[in-house]
Amino acid sequence: MIIKEIREFNQKLTQKGIRIIPVRISDKRMLVYVYRPEKLKEDFSDEKTQIILKCKGYDCTNLSQCICRLIQKLQSDPDFPHEIGLFLGYPAEDVKGFIENKAACSKCSGCWKVYGDEQAARILFKKYKKCTEIYCRRWKSGVAVEQLTITI
Repeated sequence: MIIKEIREFNQKLTQKGIRIIPVRISDKRMLVYVYRPEKLKEDFSDEKTQIILKCKGYDCTNLSQCICRLIQKLQSDPDFPHEIGLFLGYPAEDVKGFIENKAACSKCSGCWKVYGDEQAARILFKKYKKCTEIYCRRWKSGVAVEQLTITI
């Protein structure tokens, strides 16, 4: 049932540059990945990002293969793949710091733990918080997800 709904959402949101895929399925839960392929492609063109991904066994020349590798790791590896932060748009410096420091000694935390530019991260966290509040309020007032989604 839920797979059908994901398929329907993809049909509606693909035209806005968004994809939704299930990345981990268990008995009563499903983890879905919502992303913009063009933005992910741009993020993965960053040299620091590529270094981390290559060290973690990803082929950075193929976005689909990177996503498949992430899914494989989420489903079969006993350790959580912390490089997932790169798939979520986190700065490479912060993902690297998180992995190397085993989640300790961060400068600050918000949407993620910060090991790099603390000031830039705090500004971004405030923007994300405001955006989340606005979108949650609109969604709770009955605005459909498709209407809340914009093309960028």
